[in-house]
Amino acid sequence: MLSLGELLVAFSAFLGTALCTELTFTLPDNAKECFYEVIDKGVKSTIEFQVIMGGNYDVDMELVAPNGQSLYKDQKKQYDSFTWTTDQKGIYKFCFSNEFSTFTHKTVYFDFQVGDEPAIVPDLAKQATAMTQMETSAVAIHEALKVVNDYQTHHRLRESTARGFAEDLNERVQLWSIGESIIILIIGIGQVLVLRSFFTDKKGTVSST
Repeated sequence: MLSLGELLVAFSAFLGTALCTELTFTLPDNAKECFYEVIDKGVKSTIEFQVIMGGNYDVDMELVAPNGQSLYKDQKKQYDSFTWTTDQKGIYKFCFSNEFSTFTHKTVYFDFQVGDEPAIVPDLAKQATAMTQMETSAVAIHEALKVVNDYQTHHRLRESTARGFAEDLNERVQLWSIGESIIILIIGIGQVLVLRSFFTDKKGTVSST
């Protein structure tokens, strides 16, 4: 598993070449992970997160502006989404905390979007003529693929959450079954020993007259 420093470097490098990123990471018990991004003033940004595995599927999350103001803060959330427009340029920090959990680590997914996606036809605003049929088809396909990608991400998260719940339930059922088998074995052996004691000849002393 990557360390926090490696995660931050990889995250910053990826954000440097894209306006949107998705990341899934493991948040240990009694731990807190923070991520940072430099955002210009007046940029619309969105962060969406979801706990997909671990414990009660909840985590604390806080978003802090460069001046230290808390823009968003909530505790023990399974999933949520927050959209805001920056009123100052600087380093924005968002942290996920599992400090309230003593034994259980969590797997957290988040999707961080900064600004609007670049136009698929960059010179469209400068063109006096309408788009060609090929350009129109390309834009329509692009928008459809974005919708498909969103649905795929949504269903992957649901599948991962359901799989984790099923595996946890299967483990509990197995442990319960093993416990029941041991109890039945002990009771069976105890019943046999008790029945044998009923039919065992007891030697007694015979008194002579």
